[in-house]
Amino acid sequence: MSDPERRARWNERWTRRDYADTEPAAVVHDYAYLLPPGGEVLEVACGLGVNALHLAAAGFRVTAWDYAETAIARLEEEALSRGLVLTAEVRDVVAAPPAPASFDAIIVTRFLERELCPALAAALRPGGVLCYQSFVRDAASDRGPQDAAFRFAPNELLRLFPDLRVLVFHDEGRAGDTAQGFRDESLLVAQRAE
Repeated sequence: MSDPERRARWNERWTRRDYADTEPAAVVHDYAYLLPPGGEVLEVACGLGVNALHLAAAGFRVTAWDYAETAIARLEEEALSRGLVLTAEVRDVVAAPPAPASFDAIIVTRFLERELCPALAAALRPGGVLCYQSFVRDAASDRGPQDAAFRFAPNELLRLFPDLRVLVFHDEGRAGDTAQGFRDESLLVAQRAE
């Protein structure tokens, strides 16, 4: 698929999605208290920016990047309608990753580009926190991408950020009673040394 075709597909996806049906990801909703208070936060591959909106409402200084122009335009409109201040930018994060030591926290949900992980870790300021959540191969349901290349192998998320201190990690797979717990995704909250 060419770059223009890929961009058109993502723009179409974000045109059809509705804010009414979305909530912040668990890694943001449940663990935002671990972020540096009032810190400068980047959400990578933000889509409609549900996490960015949640964090802006909680008093964080938020920057949100996405590849799709439609997603960013809708996020800017939604932030304005809610009276929230954030910076939204169309940006291919793989081609133009964040600068080293530029954010107090970085949020990544349901996006996986393995080669980007070292740049994300480096973009954290000392004491900065990474919140990452995305789909796993050892899933209890068929939610998420069909291509296994876009899913984490067991414990892979931990291995992608070896120099960060783990604060929270979930990778439950199909262990035990799959009707309970945090399933289908891996979740990591980790901190750069101060």
